[in-house]
Amino acid sequence: MSSLPLPEKVNVLLIGSGGREHAIAWRLSQSTHLGKLWVDSNANAGLLALGSACPEEFSLKRKYYLERWLAQENIGFIIIGPEGPLAEGMVDALENPERPIFGPTKAAARLEWDKAYAKTIMRQTSIPTPEGRVCTTLGAALAYVTERDEPCVVKATGLCAGKGVTVCKDKHEAIAAVRKCMESKEFGDAGNSVVIEERLEGQEVSVLALVDGRTITVLDTCQDHKQVGEGDTGPNTGGMGAFCPTPLLSDADLQAIARDVFVPAVDGLRRQGIEFRGVLFAGLMLTHAGPKVLEFNCRFGDPETQVLMARFQGDLLKTLWLTATGRLADAEFSFDPRTACCVVVCSEGYPGEVRKGLPITGLLPLSKATSSQAGALMFHSGTKAEKMGKIVTNGGRVLGPTALGSTLAEATRLATLAAGQITFPGAFFRKDIGHRIMNQVQTAK
Repeated sequence: MSSLPLPEKVNVLLIGSGGREHAIAWRLSQSTHLGKLWVDSNANAGLLALGSACPEEFSLKRKYYLERWLAQENIGFIIIGPEGPLAEGMVDALENPERPIFGPTKAAARLEWDKAYAKTIMRQTSIPTPEGRVCTTLGAALAYVTERDEPCVVKATGLCAGKGVTVCKDKHEAIAAVRKCMESKEFGDAGNSVVIEERLEGQEVSVLALVDGRTITVLDTCQDHKQVGEGDTGPNTGGMGAFCPTPLLSDADLQAIARDVFVPAVDGLRRQGIEFRGVLFAGLMLTHAGPKVLEFNCRFGDPETQVLMARFQGDLLKTLWLTATGRLADAEFSFDPRTACCVVVCSEGYPGEVRKGLPITGLLPLSKATSSQAGALMFHSGTKAEKMGKIVTNGGRVLGPTALGSTLAEATRLATLAAGQITFPGAFFRKDIGHRIMNQVQTAK
C-alpha cells in the first residue's frame, strides 16, 4: 500500500458523527482531491451539509454488506474519527491494498481502549508516567486506595468517552470512585478493572502526532478543559472547550516529548509486531519533574480537532492519505499563526442524562462551508437536521463555535460571543476557556 498514489479524485467515507468529524469534513471539503464525501447515517446537521449520509449504520456485524456498499460507491479512502470503531477492529476488517484507511488497527488502538495495557507499554519503554497500579477486583482496588495517604486518580481501564476518570482529593472520594466503576458498573464493562494512579499537580496539555508506522510528525499543542464547571470544577466531561497553541511548551519541549514519549511508544508497539498508523494523542501533565503521560488516545481529540482544523493550512485529505500509506514525510502543511479557541455549548444535565429534540435558535443557515457566526466557525456536535431545515439538539455536547484571534483572549472572546448567540432550553457553556493561561499572563504583568 505504501506505493499507492493519491487519485486525482477519491470518494471518501468519514466515520463518526460529532464535532471532531464536522471539523475534519470541513477541511476535507477544501481539498481538490475530494470526490464524493460520505458521512455516518446518523451524522449531525453540520456533517450532512458537507456530505451524503450512508444508507445504513456501519456495523462490523454486517461486514459483507459494507464491503459491497464500499465497492458499489467506489469508496477509495476511509477516515475513522471516534475510538469505538477502532477498538472494534474496523480498520482490520475493511482495509485492502486498494483502499487505505486512516486510523490504527485494533491491536495498535489498544493503547487507548485498554489503559492497563498502555500502562504496561509505558513502563516497558520508560515513558514518564504517574506511579500506579492496575486492580482487577473490587477488593484489591479498595484495599489499595484505603492504604494510601496521598490523593489519587481512579480510571476505568476501558473506553468511557472521557468520563471514566475521577480525580480524588482523599481516600473517601477514591473509594466512591472505585465503587462507581467496579460495583455500580456506571461505565459498564469498561470498569471491570481500574488503574489507580498518584495525583499529579500541574497543567494538562494535549500533544497529537501523525504517525505513518515510522515517521512521526508532532502537531501544534492544545489545551482542553475537561471539567464541566467554570474554574475547572465538577465532574469530567468529553471536553468543554479547547485552545491551540498553548504557550506552555516550546519547540525544544516538543522535540523532547517526541523523543521521550512518541518514539518509545511507536517502537514499543513495533517490537510486538504492531505498526501504528494514524493519530497518536498523548495527554500530558506538566509537572516540576517534567511532562508525564496521563493517557494515550489513538485518534483526533474532541474538541482539540476543532481548534487544530481551524488553524490547519494545507490539503488535509492528502496529508491523511500520505499518513495512511506510509509516506508522511512527503506531506506539506502548516498552521495559522493565530490562536484558536473552541467553546462547547452543552445540554442541561451534561455530562449526565440530557433531553434531546430541543429546537435550536440563533444559528445561521448551513451552507457547503461551515457557517461563520460572530467571527467564529460553527462546528456541530450533538445536532440533528429535521424537516424544513429545523435543527434540534441530539446529545450532551451540541455545538462548538471556534474562533481565531491574534491572542488567546481575543479568540476566547469571539468564541464565547458566538456561543452566547445560540439558544435552546437549558443551554450552557463555560465562559472561562483558557483562564489558567490568561491569569498566568496577567499575573506576570
